[in-house]
Parts: sequence; structure tokens; C-alpha cells
Amino acid sequence: MFIYKNFSRLRFQNYSLGVLSSLLFILVFLAIPVIAKDNDSSKSINNKYENLKIFSEVLSLIESSYVEKIDNKDLIEGAIHGLVKTLDPHSSYMPLDAYKDMQVQTSGKFGGLGIEVSIKSGILTVISPIEGTPAFEAGVQPLDKIIKIEDESTLDMTLNDAVSRLRGEIGTAVNITIFREGLKAPLLVKIVRDVVKVQSVKKKIYNNSIGYVKIRSFTKTTSSDLDKALSFLRKKNITKLILDVRNNPGGLLNQAVEVSDRFLKNESLIVYTKGKTEEQNMRFTSHDKVSHIQYPMIILVNGGSASASEIVAGALQDLGRAIILGTNTFGKGSVQTIIPLSDGSALRLTTARYFTPGGKVIQENGITPDIIIENKLITKNVEEDVTSKSKTATNKDKIRRFLRERDLKKHLKGKNSVGEEEKNNIDSEKINKNKINSDLDKDSQLRHAISLLSGWDIMVHGLSKKNKLINSTNLTLEKFNR
Repeated sequence: MFIYKNFSRLRFQNYSLGVLSSLLFILVFLAIPVIAKDNDSSKSINNKYENLKIFSEVLSLIESSYVEKIDNKDLIEGAIHGLVKTLDPHSSYMPLDAYKDMQVQTSGKFGGLGIEVSIKSGILTVISPIEGTPAFEAGVQPLDKIIKIEDESTLDMTLNDAVSRLRGEIGTAVNITIFREGLKAPLLVKIVRDVVKVQSVKKKIYNNSIGYVKIRSFTKTTSSDLDKALSFLRKKNITKLILDVRNNPGGLLNQAVEVSDRFLKNESLIVYTKGKTEEQNMRFTSHDKVSHIQYPMIILVNGGSASASEIVAGALQDLGRAIILGTNTFGKGSVQTIIPLSDGSALRLTTARYFTPGGKVIQENGITPDIIIENKLITKNVEEDVTSKSKTATNKDKIRRFLRERDLKKHLKGKNSVGEEEKNNIDSEKINKNKINSDLDKDSQLRHAISLLSGWDIMVHGLSKKNKLINSTNLTLEKFNR
């Protein structure tokens, strides 16, 4: 999750490395307050002085004594990379080319494999493959550990370095070695690079009344794409909605806020951030600039739902606006500020943590679903096992599965509830259902969500009738007791 921020650009003249390092040392030294307020601050100043002195000495020694000639730019860039590497995995220095690539990525079209990666516990880890991309088609899964890119180990490799190695010319292939839990040996995957066109939002309709919206990533156009999808579904007279942010690695903070805004009342707190400075403490609330959707909702999440996805799920869960179904999310709850630098490069710096409206810390913890359901596929072995068991069943057992009370000879005729007219048309008792789509056979989480929403009206109306009956009975008893 990141935001852009402009700082005043510093202009540097071309100095030799030795002069530049000396000036850096002097400028920083002069910036240190001469008078310390207490002993602790005095010690801190002395430590900074000593560390900067050593840094200046190392620069001078490398320049004067290293066995080979080194480009000054590479040396300084390497020092900056080393400096930032001591921070969290999401902070990074982006040279000019890397910064341009990042800007292209958030615009919704870029070249590469189609995976979002991060450093987790020191290991290059897949947050999520983007649906429809080369990595997704190759079978890469969330939480896969990439231990090699070609023949080079990713151990101690920076995030930017790993991303630059994964990207390349369109049509070229890259081999990655993946460690996946449950596999006995690492998996070698060959992926052909392609232009990754991210269709941020897609839509479907299930059972005639349940709208389905899949958000693949939070790019600059996500909120406007969502508005178009919701407008389409509204015209189809849907009454319930499923929002799917599984395998969504996140993206822009403002888009997470805009998406959440579509489903919340005015002035509802969506997310807030806490950082070191006052300007990094921010609160984001819903507004009245857009129409707010009131459908009953289920949000689908999994281990590939990260960052912006977790903001949306966390906000709607805390405010009682949606049921969260699936598995625990990734747990990326920090804000990266993009700070452009004077030479066209940029610093991506973690400046704050963000919290759900109820104060939950998403960082590392993630969002825990209200209903936990693993998305397990039916394997061929299971299907064969079910088939073999069904073969051993008797003919009566097979037939009995398809019989109902009304199919039995001389069955007792039923009567309708008191006050209702008898219905002779059996077809009116049947629920009009669409045929099960092939994607539902492979997706148990989506199947559960549709099942729950399909019964939503029945549960609500049933409870309403029951409450009316109870109130009516209580009133009658009160009159009787009088």
C-alpha cells in the first residue's frame, strides 16, 4: 500500500566522490544542534558523529585503495541500497528505471509475469498471482516461496533486484524455483513474460439475483470500473452481492478508500494510519459524493488478499456491513510513501501502520474471516473413491437418494399453513436455479457464499414472520390474563 508525496528537490553539482563524501559529512555535522538538552541527546549526537565519520573514512578508502576502478554512481547507489535494506522489506530505493516501472504498474498495464512478491521472514514470497497473467496460468500460488531465479539464489536478494530479474523482454522465458508447503521437493516453473493487462474489475450474476464482483488489484481506475460493474448489476435487479478480493495483492490506498465508500454510510471511518509524525496520522471516512450500495454482502478473502484488500475487508467487517468468508489474509498493514528524489529516482519508505475502524492491527495479523472455509479442490482420487463407494451400494440405496415423501405410495397428503390458500401447482414450490457453473465446481468458497446468500431472504422473512407470531401470541395471552 503506498501513497505519493512530493518533497522539494535538492540540486547537487558534480563533485568528485572524495569531495562529495566530505561535504556530506560536514553538512550533516553542521545540521546537528550544538547544545544538547540532556545527556541522552548528547550521547545520540556523538554516536551519529562517530558513525558518519566511519562512513566517510570507508568511502575515502574504497575510492583510493580498492583494487579495481569503481563507478562513483554505482558506489553511492549501493550505499543507499544498503542503508534502506536495514529497514523493513517494503522500504526500498528505486533508481530511475525502477521508479518508472512502478508508475506503469499502478496504471494498470505493464510487462512481466503477473505476480506480486514481497520479502516475508527473509524469503522472497508470492503475495498473489494476478488472474489471467502468465504466472497465474503457470500455476503459481499465494505464499509460494521463490528460492531461485534462474540459477541464482534469492537469499539476501533485495525486493527491487528480484523484481528486475523477474521482468524482461516480452516473449522471453524465466525459470523460477518454488518451495511450496506440501510438496516433497522444490518445483521448477518456466514462465514466458508477456504484457500484463490488469482488468481491475470483472462481474457476473449467479442464481438470477446474486451479483458477483471480482477486484483483481487496486489501480488508478478501480473505483470507476467498480461503479460501471455495480451499475450493470443494478439494472439486472440483483438483491445480494459477493465482493471477491482473493489473490488481490493491493495497490493504491485512495482506491481502497473509494471502494469501501461505495458500501458504507456517510461519515463512516474506513481506515486510519499512525506514524512517527503528525502528518502521517491520517483518517479516511466515507462521503456523500457517490451512491451507497445497501445489498447484503459477503466478501471472499484468502492468503493472497493483502494491503488494500485487507483495508476493504477490515472496514466492512468492523462496521457490520459484510460477512467475511475464506481464509486468513496476508497481513500487510503498512503504508509506503513514494518520495521523488532530485535525479528522477525515488524512495519508497514505510511511514505508518494502518488500522481498521475497530482498531485492529492488520500488520502481520491479517484479517480473520467470520466464516473460515478452505478452498479445497476435489481431486481425481476423491472422485474415484466416491465412485467406487457408490458402486457397492444396493439398487434400493441408489433409488432412495432420489425419492421424497410425495413419491411414496399412499403417502399422507400435506396441508398448507393456517390462513394460506392451497397450492396445487408443484412447480411453484421449486426454486428457480441456474445450472451450476463450471467455476463453482472448482471454488468451494464461492459456492458457500452463493448458498448463504441464496437463503438470506428465507432466513430474514422467516424470522420476521416468527417475531410477528410471537408478538401476536403474547398480545392474545395478555388479553386472556386480564
